[in-house]
Amino acid sequence: MFFHKMDILILIAFALSIWAQFRVKGTFKTWSTVRSMSGLTGYQAARKMLDAHGLQQVQIEPVRGTLSDHYDPISRKVRLSEHVYYENSISALSVACHEVGHAIQHQAKYPMLVLRHRIFPVVNIASGIAPFMLIAGFLLQQANLIGLGIIFFSVAVAFQVITLPVEFNASNRARHIMIAEGFITNEEERGVAKVLNAAALTYVAAALISLLELLKYIMIFTSSNRE
Repeated sequence: MFFHKMDILILIAFALSIWAQFRVKGTFKTWSTVRSMSGLTGYQAARKMLDAHGLQQVQIEPVRGTLSDHYDPISRKVRLSEHVYYENSISALSVACHEVGHAIQHQAKYPMLVLRHRIFPVVNIASGIAPFMLIAGFLLQQANLIGLGIIFFSVAVAFQVITLPVEFNASNRARHIMIAEGFITNEEERGVAKVLNAAALTYVAAALISLLELLKYIMIFTSSNRE
């Protein structure tokens, strides 16, 4: 269980994840120094984007932290880190409009977002139970526990995989709307793409690690059954 040939690939994916984290921070910092020609702050762009799509009821509020930006579907609020909320930069506009993209997905009942919301309560339970079942199953050599652990872990992996199209779709919506509404010029889109693509890579790396770990457990489970 603890040392397997799949661990080499998992370590590579883990290194990719660390690199992705550094890249998103570095890209955000770089484009934070580039002011947008529209003069809009992250808050102003987000508010205009929400209002243009009939989402006047969705509030925007600043929160502490770096890259702590998110959309809360329960309270219907877009929460932006202070740098994004107050600043006028390509990074601020990119992140703010990306989060509004999630609010628009919510309004439009984007299928993958709906699915992610529905399985979220199950994922919370499954992700907490899976490690204990897997450890207990392998240590006690109980195939039933291992199988259940793999099933529960699969739910958590499915959540991360479902998150990928949700994030990519929100970014695509943001980029198209930002250009259409005049928040950015065609030349500034390059910077927006760099910021959003760097952020997306972190989700890809996380999903890859989970998929490789799941494959590792399945391989161990099937080989132990053959023996």
